[in-house]
Amino acid sequence: MNIRPAPRALAAATAALLALGGVTACSDDGTAGADPQRVDVVAAFYPLQFLAERIGGDAVNVTNLVKPGAEPHDLELNPGQVGQVAEAELVVLLKGFQPALDEAVEQNAKERAFDVSTVQPLMDAAAGGHDHDHEGEEHAHPEESAKAEEPGHEKDGAKDPHLWLDPTRLATVGDKLAERLGQADPDRAADYTARARTLRTELEKLDAEFTTGLKTCQRREIVVSHTAFGYLTERYQLEQIGITGLSPENEPAPQRLAEVIEEAREHKATTIFFETLVSPKVAETIAKEVGAKTAVLDPLEGLTPGGGDYLSVMRTNLATLRTALSCS
Repeated sequence: MNIRPAPRALAAATAALLALGGVTACSDDGTAGADPQRVDVVAAFYPLQFLAERIGGDAVNVTNLVKPGAEPHDLELNPGQVGQVAEAELVVLLKGFQPALDEAVEQNAKERAFDVSTVQPLMDAAAGGHDHDHEGEEHAHPEESAKAEEPGHEKDGAKDPHLWLDPTRLATVGDKLAERLGQADPDRAADYTARARTLRTELEKLDAEFTTGLKTCQRREIVVSHTAFGYLTERYQLEQIGITGLSPENEPAPQRLAEVIEEAREHKATTIFFETLVSPKVAETIAKEVGAKTAVLDPLEGLTPGGGDYLSVMRTNLATLRTALSCS
């Protein structure tokens, strides 16, 4: 599955680390395998950590491979992390999002991996601009694939990994995670199922808040620094205008900047959104050009230190969207 280009300088470093991991895997901080009474779970990045902790409760020990404030796309594993993957009783990942982890799992934990992208089909990636690509479409329009070589545009067949921005999809992933935890730890299977049910109720409440909060707005277009918000815009009938595509580190071409400025003016955008883990410079440039302000819209790929949790950040996103779109 082609989700995004692999991070720079990945292959050689990963190969060396995997060689270490397959033989004498050991955690450098002692977390993996430290408590025989709990299930050792390795989570690829924050939303999966959130699910594992909420559904696992006291019965699990969860290790997130991405430090708070770090960009999860560019994960490169150190020997201790490869060891944690090798020793984990369950590795929760989204295949294609972090190529280094995909390789480590392939060599060290294939039978103990839960790939959340298998729960429901991933949406096609928005091709840099308007988010018109929807679930189940196999191929992009020919004009869109011609754009694939430009910075900020996705290759034909690329998939959007950001499924957690639709709370109902995250709830479904949680249900399946409870099943996998129950397989790893049958004695507590009923507990995992019960906690998943509780979490589903909370996520459905959050979904209802978004549906109501974004029902009546003066505008429905959001200008975002990269097209991470396809699931959110699909769920709540919004439209994203992406400055770049799925890769947040891509620099937009001057032509793309001009297009976004034109669209922002056309839709009378009052706010240009940037993200917590990515530089706001491009968003600030566009905002200045069109007389708008900037604000954070968090794709929740990771938390900043002291940054709340999934539910609180999503509610902050909702409040920010309601202000920016003049919702009543």
